[in-house]
Amino acid sequence: MASSFTVDDSIGSNPLLQDFDFPPFDIVEAKHVRPGIRALLKKLESGLDELEKTVEPSWPKLVEPLEKIVDRLTVVWGMVNHLKAVKDSAELRAAIEEVQPEKVKFQLRLGQSKPIYNAFKAIKESPDWQSLSEARKRIVDAQIKEAVLNGVSLEDDKREQFNKIEQELERLSHKFSENVLDATKKFEKLITYNKEIDGLPATALGLAAQTAVSKGHENATAENGPWMITLDAPSFVSVMQHARNRALREEVYRAYITRASSGDLDNTPIINQILKLRLEKAKLLNYNNYAEISMATKMATVDKAEELLEKIRSASWDAAVQGTGVGEDDWHC
Repeated sequence: MASSFTVDDSIGSNPLLQDFDFPPFDIVEAKHVRPGIRALLKKLESGLDELEKTVEPSWPKLVEPLEKIVDRLTVVWGMVNHLKAVKDSAELRAAIEEVQPEKVKFQLRLGQSKPIYNAFKAIKESPDWQSLSEARKRIVDAQIKEAVLNGVSLEDDKREQFNKIEQELERLSHKFSENVLDATKKFEKLITYNKEIDGLPATALGLAAQTAVSKGHENATAENGPWMITLDAPSFVSVMQHARNRALREEVYRAYITRASSGDLDNTPIINQILKLRLEKAKLLNYNNYAEISMATKMATVDKAEELLEKIRSASWDAAVQGTGVGEDDWHC
């Protein structure tokens, strides 16, 4: 994980660029994202340049330096995205949105690197292939397959189209997540009667009262309320697991599963566009559909996955119908 960075003094103290054993979530702020990610990408690009010049079809000269590049980007970008999920702000969103295309551009360059791809193929074709452990063989096979799925074999015009699709898919995914997050925040249910929240443990009542206080109900207590139920995981899970009030469980559950499905936060157009672009991507890579791309790196197949889903559906259908009180003719799936 640890690596040294030579950066100017203006960003030298940026926590995203420091060596750490555990991500310093407590000190990362929105102001660190733009300079931090850009400095990181510059450093990683330099590392990739060097790797492409010196690459050899061997574990220490290929896999290990490549893993350092991938791991560093994964950890730092993951840290930024996690903060957006738990400490969202307009400033953080704007910073991530600005540098995200640059991050995707680097990932595409890395995934489409011909020198790295050819080095992995050379390992597989070398006389030493059979002496590798099964784990290492699997890693090499996976890298070759992932490079193909990343567009390494595409001609220039098709690769350009592929890269545009990947950038747009990343943007849409980002917007999709933001809509879900905003819809989650939007739901609030104030409860004033003890009977309505019967069954909730003391910790859940304390959290609900604390949330009510934060929403302006200054006198809220765990014992006497009022209590504010939200769709945030601690509140939602507590209600679904412990609340004896079936109507409350249903209301909260329906609100949860229909997040970002209407109004200004409706994700339906985004889903449709994602599906369209995924199909275009699949066709560029000579697959029939995106499901085949997904299964290309897994031990399952599309047919086996559909077979499993049908087994689950048929086994659970009667119980689901009995629980809802509707018949099969009433379902429109």
